[in-house]
Amino acid sequence: MGAGQAGLSAAHHLRRTGFEPDRDFVVLDHSPAPGGAWQFRWPSLTYGKVHGMHSLPGMELTGADPARPSAEVVSGYFAAYERAFDLRVRRPVDVRAVREGSGGRLLVESSAGTWSTRALINATGTWDRPFWPRYPGQETFRGRQLHTAQYTGPAEFAGLRVVVVGGGASGTQHLLELAPYAAATTWVTRREPVFREGPFDEEAGRAAVALVEERVRQGLPPRSVVSVTGLPLNDAIRRGLADGTLDRRPMFDRIVPDGVEWTDGTAGARHVDADVILWATGFRAAIDHLAPLRLREAGGGIRLEGTRAVADPRIHLVGYGPSASTVGANRAGRAAVRDIRRLLAGRPVAA
Repeated sequence: MGAGQAGLSAAHHLRRTGFEPDRDFVVLDHSPAPGGAWQFRWPSLTYGKVHGMHSLPGMELTGADPARPSAEVVSGYFAAYERAFDLRVRRPVDVRAVREGSGGRLLVESSAGTWSTRALINATGTWDRPFWPRYPGQETFRGRQLHTAQYTGPAEFAGLRVVVVGGGASGTQHLLELAPYAAATTWVTRREPVFREGPFDEEAGRAAVALVEERVRQGLPPRSVVSVTGLPLNDAIRRGLADGTLDRRPMFDRIVPDGVEWTDGTAGARHVDADVILWATGFRAAIDHLAPLRLREAGGGIRLEGTRAVADPRIHLVGYGPSASTVGANRAGRAAVRDIRRLLAGRPVAA
C-alpha cells in the first residue's frame, strides 16, 4: 500500500525477484497521480532546494532542472519509473482497514474492493496525518491557521504578520520565503534549533538512522531522521541568521485573538501580534488502517525488527521511522521483499 519512494522501491524488488503485478501482488495508492507526497509540495519548493533526493533502484533521476518545482520533477520521475518497470499501480484507492482473514491471510478492505493476501507491505507515509499541536486559546484566534500540508507559497501572506511554528527544514524554508512578502515574521520552536556544519556523510547518516531505529525497536512512535540530524547550515540559512529572519524564540504559552503570548517575557516580548499562524510541526505515520490488527505497543508505536512488525511477521512497514528518508526507503523496500520471500517459502525470517 502506497506508491511513494518506499512503495515503488518495494514493488521494484518484487518484480526483479520474479513476482508479477496483478497476478502475485498489487500496488494500491490513494493519491490521484504518481508522485507520492511530492506531488502536493508547494510550487516554490524547487528541486534545487530539496535537501536530498535519492534515485529509485534501477533508474537514476538525472538532468533535473533545479529551478523547476520539485512536485513536477519527482512526479514525472515516479510516473516514468512506474511505466519502465510495469508496476501497474492502482489509484486512487483508499485502504480503510486491514483485518485478520481466514487461513492465515489478511483482508485489505478498500474503496476498490477487498483483497486477501499472505503478506502486506505498508508504505503509506505521513503526508495524510499533519500534526497540529494544541495550545490554550487556539480556538479564539481571529486570524488564519494553516499547516505545512496546506502551504502553497509566500505570496498569499503579503502584508501579513506571520508566526511560524517549528524548528525543522519546512519551518526554515517557509520563513526564508515569507520574509520578503510578510509585514513581519516570528519564529518559535519548542527546542533550540541545531544547525549542522559540514557535509552529512555516510557515517553521520548511519548514526542518525540508528537513533530512530532504536525507538521503533522499543515500540515508541518514530521520530524523523531529519529531527536527529540537525539543519544544514547552507548559504540561505546563514543569510537568514545574519539578517534576523531566523531569530528563534521559545514556544509561546498561549494563543490570543490577535496573536500569541508568553507568560514571563523570556522571548523578548510578552505579546506578538499575528494575522497568521503557520504550523510547520511535521507529520505522523498514517497507520490507522492497521488498527484492527492491534500492532501498537504500550509506547504508542509499532515495534519493528528491520521492517517487520514484531507482533506479526506478515506485516512490513517501509518509509516508517528509520526508513523515512529516500535512501532509507530504497533499502527498506529490498529488505521487506527479502523477508517476505522467506515467509512465503516457509523459511524462518531473519532474526
